[in-house]
Amino acid sequence: MFTMRAIGHVRSPYHDTAQVPKGPGATHDADGAIEVLPEFEAGLQDIEGFSHLYLIWAFDRAEPTRDLLALPPTDDRPHGVFATRSPQRPNPLGLTVVELRRRDGATLHVHGVDMIDGTPVLDIKPYLSSVAADRLRFGWFGEAEARRREGAGR
Repeated sequence: MFTMRAIGHVRSPYHDTAQVPKGPGATHDADGAIEVLPEFEAGLQDIEGFSHLYLIWAFDRAEPTRDLLALPPTDDRPHGVFATRSPQRPNPLGLTVVELRRRDGATLHVHGVDMIDGTPVLDIKPYLSSVAADRLRFGWFGEAEARRREGAGR
């Protein structure tokens, strides 16, 4: 067994999961902040040079489950939990890419939050990707989007 501790918390306009945009066409346009605890502020040195960050965070309000199938809001078919972004998972971890707007001491002002206010942040990493956009695949999500577009065109 292992334990983790938060390095900070999210400040977000969302106070309930129902407020977070989900489903087809959802965009994450909310501004927010990551308030890093004072003892971890030194770890932010040189972060200003990155445009985007990975935030690793805890679904601290999700109900525990052992169900390994999830029904995402973007599809009417169940999928394995590891093929979704469902909060119900064996380890309640979330991953979000945000745009870093600026740093004020131990506070990172970011754009693109999709977490509830007060969510514990477990780690921050600079966003780096070597995968070219034309090589990305979107699995069942792309198929569900195509079905949705076909249905809307009728």
